[in-house]
Amino acid sequence: MDKVILKNAAELEIMRESGRLLASVFDYLDEKITVGISTMDINDLAERYIVDQLGARPASKGQYGYQYALNTSVNNVVCHGIPSDQQILISGDIVNVDITLEQGGFIADSSKMYLIGEVAPLAKRLVDKTYEAMWEGIRAVKPGATLGDVGHALQSYAEKQGYSVVREYCGHGIGREMHEEPQVLHYGHLGKGLVLQEGMTFTIEPMINQGKAKVKVKKDGWTVITNDKKLSAQWEHTIAVTSDGYEVLTLRKDEAISAV
Repeated sequence: MDKVILKNAAELEIMRESGRLLASVFDYLDEKITVGISTMDINDLAERYIVDQLGARPASKGQYGYQYALNTSVNNVVCHGIPSDQQILISGDIVNVDITLEQGGFIADSSKMYLIGEVAPLAKRLVDKTYEAMWEGIRAVKPGATLGDVGHALQSYAEKQGYSVVREYCGHGIGREMHEEPQVLHYGHLGKGLVLQEGMTFTIEPMINQGKAKVKVKKDGWTVITNDKKLSAQWEHTIAVTSDGYEVLTLRKDEAISAV
């Protein structure tokens, strides 16, 4: 607990603004991510918008030696997909776009799945159920709950849908640094783990596989793919623990009020 950095009201207000700006990046990209765009085009559009229009910084660029403003993870790529001029999105693809943004010294982190053209029903179901699983985890957040409660809610929902939860990667505390304590596992047991307190800020970002949970890293050292080559989906939000529950700092305009 000593390593978890609680945010005060002033810091949360800055994080709220970072989250609002990041949500606007997805709003900007929504009509542009379609059949025929390259994943590098997505990266370049997002970077220019963050820097030129928002006056903010793409926080992923330069982090751990990474060269790009975002990750684009297509189909069986679980996470950390690298943008490429050669990767052109085609009808039927599903792609996760994962973006971080820093403004005023604080970072927001979020990702969204995009369905490209005509997507197979089973692929759309995976995307939809992964989104719902993320929200099951979010709704478990409140003071006095545990991280095990969050992981259990998310895992239970995903597995009831017939999917598996990737265990090698997790959510994380966030604030002045992209990765702070605590680690937020997307599986767990009720009542176990760190007790949540008002002022904690962290991401919930489940990676849910259509097949088995096992993954592997490609030779580029970044791209994580499913071992069985089946599809994977991911959604992510930055969350603050409030006095009576949670606040989603990166909530987008396209998300229904009923989801909150």
